[in-house]
Amino acid sequence: MQDTEIEAAQRPEQEHHFPCDKCGSDMRFDPGDDRLVCDHCGNTRPIEHGPWTRAEAIAELDFERAVGAGLGSAEMSVAHTVDCPNCGARFEFDPAVHAAECPFCATPVVTDTGTSRQIKPRAVLPFRLEEGQAHDAMTGWLGSLWFAPNGLQEYARKGRRMNGVYVPCWTFDADTQSAYRGQRGTVYYETRTVMRDGKRQQVQVPRVRWTPVRGRVARFFDDVLVLATTSLPENFRLALVQWDLTRLEPYQPEYLAGFRSEAYTIDLEPAYREAREIMDRQILRDIKFDIGGDRQQVDHVETQIGGVTFKHVLVPVWIAAYRYRSRSFRFVVNGQSGQVVGERPWSAWKITFAVILGLIAAGVFGYFYAQTQ
Repeated sequence: MQDTEIEAAQRPEQEHHFPCDKCGSDMRFDPGDDRLVCDHCGNTRPIEHGPWTRAEAIAELDFERAVGAGLGSAEMSVAHTVDCPNCGARFEFDPAVHAAECPFCATPVVTDTGTSRQIKPRAVLPFRLEEGQAHDAMTGWLGSLWFAPNGLQEYARKGRRMNGVYVPCWTFDADTQSAYRGQRGTVYYETRTVMRDGKRQQVQVPRVRWTPVRGRVARFFDDVLVLATTSLPENFRLALVQWDLTRLEPYQPEYLAGFRSEAYTIDLEPAYREAREIMDRQILRDIKFDIGGDRQQVDHVETQIGGVTFKHVLVPVWIAAYRYRSRSFRFVVNGQSGQVVGERPWSAWKITFAVILGLIAAGVFGYFYAQTQ
């Protein structure tokens, strides 16, 4: 890499601002529409796309090259980031801002002059839901919670602002061929005589006949997605993997206007190991289908994998954090589908009241039952 390329890769990217051509205020991306909008005067501006095709713009990167020789400056960027001391989120921050709340857990954070050198996003899944729609989805979810403190409902009614954040992900493509050894089980039945209630009866008892089998299966994996952040709890990360990636757009900073962007905290290699686990589970399902029969046993699998490519993409979430008795509880709304994932506190007095009511009901039922006897 030339010195000029090194300097370019180490130079932090400028904050992306899109001033309104009518009033000069900052414009923001309008979820659901391919345009920027000015909240001050209502002016709109369509997002302009380059002459390239979508496939050309969202090109995959070679995995072996990235973990071996490394990527060039064209694929790397440096951004101002801040790390949350509570949840570990790493998100981009305006250098002019010196203190704020973490959008993931509401912990106060103080910014510094730290920078982070990372692989550039290749694509973005734009927000489809406005904040109001996300808030309605969260309120509906909160209303379905039993034994939640009244403060939760009050929190929802107050309409505290939610944070729109683009969360980083890795997607992996790979071509796999797997050779396996196993056994196919065929169920058959034997007739046996047993004693029931002092009488002899004939019953059908299932048995399994196992036959050794060998075979090969092949599958091309396209866009195996791994969430690239540790800021969310594990159950959040497992739930937030359902995205319609056919709606990915080539990365353009206009889509981030008015939103925050989290930097990835799970690097490429550990993310690939997680993706391999996802692939291996699918390969095992393919093998069992290939074995056929009534039951299957897989004794050995040897997978050859090639053509591994990847890309860094951003997906949209709306986040709210609720503090209850010095603890933070987070709610996340999928900015594309409206799916809600959240943590919740429990109301001790509501649980106690429900237990007392249950005991009273049990006592009344027991009393009347005793009277009937």
